Amino acid sequence: MDTKEILSNISVSVTELKKNPMAAVKAGEGFPVVVLNHNKPAFYCVPTEAYEALIDKLEDVELNQISDARVGQKKIKVSLDDL
Repeated sequence: MDTKEILSNISVSVTELKKNPMAAVKAGEGFPVVVLNHNKPAFYCVPTEAYEALIDKLEDVELNQISDARVGQKKIKVSLDDL
């Protein structure tokens, strides 16, 4: 049995999405909507605001990883006048 976890509280079928794409997006009330094809998740429809927030969080994770990697590296003293 091929099962997939559905990571959304709202789902629509591909047929419903084709009929009215904006209604499908609005059904999620700002959250992602899973689009099902033959009752299996095919993709997620993510509103702009949610996508932008996701990208911001991913950038924060990347910056934290860079910062963590630099802990313990040689420190260079710089005065404000030098900047």
